[in-house]
Amino acid sequence: MPDLIDIPGIPELWHITQGDRRIKIAILDGAADLERACFRGANISQFKPYWAVDIELNDEYYHYLKLSTDFNQAQKAKKEQDPDQDKEEAKKEREAFFKDFPEDIKKRIDLSGHATHIASTILGQHGSPVPGIAPNCTAINIPISFADNNFISFVNLTHAINEALKAEVNIIHIAACHPTQSGMAQDIFARAVKQCQDSNILIVAPGGNDKGECWCIPAILPDVLTVGAMRDDGQPFKFSNYGGDYQHKGVMANGENILGATPGTDEPIREKGTSCAAPIVTGISALLMSLQLQRGEKPNAEKVRQAILKSAIPCDPKEVEEPERCLLGKLNIPGAYQLLTGKSLATIESPRIISSIINVPNNSISPLKRTENSINKSLATVDDVIPSNHSINVSVAPVNASQAVQGITTSAASKRVYVLGSIGYDFGSETRRDSFKQLMPAIEIDGTTTPANPYDARQLVNYLAANPSEHKSLIWTINQELNPIYAIEVKGGFAADVYEMLQLMLAGQIEPEDSDNFIERVSIPGQLTDKKIELFSGQEIPVITVNNVRGMYGWKVNGLVDAALQILSEELADADEIEMRRSLSSFLKRVYFDLQNVGQTAKDRALNFAATNAFQAASSFAQAISTGMELDTIEVEKSPFCRINSDCWDIKLKFFDPDRGLRAKKVYLFTIDVSYLIPVTLGEVRSWSVRK
Repeated sequence: MPDLIDIPGIPELWHITQGDRRIKIAILDGAADLERACFRGANISQFKPYWAVDIELNDEYYHYLKLSTDFNQAQKAKKEQDPDQDKEEAKKEREAFFKDFPEDIKKRIDLSGHATHIASTILGQHGSPVPGIAPNCTAINIPISFADNNFISFVNLTHAINEALKAEVNIIHIAACHPTQSGMAQDIFARAVKQCQDSNILIVAPGGNDKGECWCIPAILPDVLTVGAMRDDGQPFKFSNYGGDYQHKGVMANGENILGATPGTDEPIREKGTSCAAPIVTGISALLMSLQLQRGEKPNAEKVRQAILKSAIPCDPKEVEEPERCLLGKLNIPGAYQLLTGKSLATIESPRIISSIINVPNNSISPLKRTENSINKSLATVDDVIPSNHSINVSVAPVNASQAVQGITTSAASKRVYVLGSIGYDFGSETRRDSFKQLMPAIEIDGTTTPANPYDARQLVNYLAANPSEHKSLIWTINQELNPIYAIEVKGGFAADVYEMLQLMLAGQIEPEDSDNFIERVSIPGQLTDKKIELFSGQEIPVITVNNVRGMYGWKVNGLVDAALQILSEELADADEIEMRRSLSSFLKRVYFDLQNVGQTAKDRALNFAATNAFQAASSFAQAISTGMELDTIEVEKSPFCRINSDCWDIKLKFFDPDRGLRAKKVYLFTIDVSYLIPVTLGEVRSWSVRK
């Protein structure tokens, strides 16, 4: 494909929109070189990850970067002179050239090159060497890794996707491909992906280039929009992965000769692969969301995903030897447009005329002739495919908080944190660890005295109880699924009380599950700082300050349920206590696991507080379960009613009747004010019925 403009539907779509800066895209890849000419004037920034360490970009790095750039340009010129050159010979020549590069520099250049090319395909400014698909949208490049082998690490990917969630993006483009033959991802990453989707965020990922021998995570995960690659002649590449769940959740896009930027030079290059095809779908998705804004609608990730999937053109078995390689079919931009709007996309007889108008404001362009597209005549709109009251229409649309428009709910990040997790600790260095090992008393096991083990939480808790001054020598952490997400800095006149509470929480976590003192989860309110701290593993995590024990709670699910049921003992006369207990436990566990978050946005702090203050939820369950209903969805919306100088959020619990499908759903709502460090509940529980 010589240029993006030659892809059917792109010039027509550009005539309507080149993107809206309120649509925000997170590009999870390497570190893109944003100094390139194609990014001048673009709304793109780069996040500095705390989980990855960059190499020093010194004279040595730039020396090798120039060598790499010169070699690539020479290879490009050679290919232009001899299009039929032997590919294996060219590959060997490339391998020989790069074998003497320092490994960390080579990986840094490779990852940066990958990210720069992808980012330019999406955000490249029109009139620059690389015109991108959605030049007027906003993007944040979140490096998964810089120069090590952790590019497909689930830990790094989870950190990156959580940062994208905090940035309140509309689309997450994940360039990584973690190979899998099972289709199963680590729970912590799968939950992060699900949380983004529940927050109305579209995730796009390449299907991978493994010749169908495996699939990729996250591309294989439910509701991720998977992208395969096809050649310029419309045939699927043999290396493009297919099969399994890819067949009903993926589309093919142009993946050959895709023009893009490269680090260190403004001379673009052409690349191929599913990594080159995926950003085309990401860019088109951004334009379709911009179109939704233009029409006065909320950006709706699922409607856009369905429009792209439902409009895909299946491969003709007469033209394609193995049509199953085409997944659902080829990207059909006019079809997706019609599904989304119910209208046909304007046809530009000569796509090249777009080059004379792409920098002119839309309202100054004379209307183009509209013709019916025969492909789309039989297509319904997405509203026919997905009813407006379907559960996919989540309430909070993640957009730039400073540019909210009517109908879009924002949830801005603040310095306040209210997070759920577990307490952990770290030593930071071997020296500090060994100092604890030296000071802690030896223990006796079966008559044998052994040195103390500071990693044994029980031994450490006993030592801290006898030596409270040692609390501040540890790095206290908040963990989610054993993964540290914050370090706790204790400050103020109540520091001793906070340290004691941390010690008690840690002690409760190592108690047997049937113990009254067992702690399964903790809640911690704090203030986010601008500091990071390095753990013993080398991982850097953000620091929050805690200066009071108010709001610090430790509990187990069963204990919290018992307490809630005691409060509601009178209402239980009409409710099945066993069902009540099961449903309330399910609610709490869904908040802990399915909706797990880092507790920074107002929306997430409200949701987390709803889990700690389960009594209001229990009141809702008592009424619903007494009528045979079960929990369906948990939603969080900005409350239209709030007191002055407050930040109020409505928690909506929707219930359905599993035995009577036509019965109306029941909604129970309670409001939480998160303007203070410790959230508070407002008013009484309200309820009403909605149609199925």
